[in-house]
Amino acid sequence: MLYAEFMPAVLPPCPEPEESLTEPEPELLQLGPTGDEPCLRADAARNRARLLDAAARLIAEHGAAGVTMEAVASAANVGKGTVFRRFGDRTGLLTALLDHSERNFQAAFLSGPPPLGPGAEPVERLRAFGVAMLRRAVDELDLQLAAEPGPDRRYSVPPRRVHHSHLVLLLRQALPDADVELLAHTLMGYLNPVLVHHLTRQCGMSAGRLEAGWSELVDLVTGGVPSAAPVRAAR
Repeated sequence: MLYAEFMPAVLPPCPEPEESLTEPEPELLQLGPTGDEPCLRADAARNRARLLDAAARLIAEHGAAGVTMEAVASAANVGKGTVFRRFGDRTGLLTALLDHSERNFQAAFLSGPPPLGPGAEPVERLRAFGVAMLRRAVDELDLQLAAEPGPDRRYSVPPRRVHHSHLVLLLRQALPDADVELLAHTLMGYLNPVLVHHLTRQCGMSAGRLEAGWSELVDLVTGGVPSAAPVRAAR
């Protein structure tokens, strides 16, 4: 299955300025190759499920570092070539393991209930998006770190492009005059699993502190009043 390409919706000719603020959300993308799963032969589907189950067991027992193509092939009792043909490389295998949670996350921020999903103000959705990303990163940190693409692919993998496009949309609604493309990249840097690993495991920061820092960053960027700021009595 090939990754779905993100294509922005085509806007009507000569839209009024306010119409750009109501453009549709990006479509949900899946990590696995589009249309591949339903077309797999029964034996190929069983092999794929067995390989992913073996990889999940290895992570549970030894952490993500224990997941090699050779180890997965041995645990699933198949040849190493089968693993390479099915997933391409180790990153492809780990990405497939993240597929389920990524689909659920995309569904939540694209069509789920507010404030993460549609229906809330853009700044509220920005806060909720970052908090959800941070909680997911903490829960899946070893796996996300192991699946982190190299520098040549880091900013082009479909999930990151969907996340970035979503932030661009929300920032454009909140800050129509800002360079939202660059600003979205800046905000995404805060949510990078490598930074989450450094801050939580090497610096000992709590997940709650990271979440509060994200909300403060969003408020500073958008000019909003920090939600945790105390209300000062008028003099």
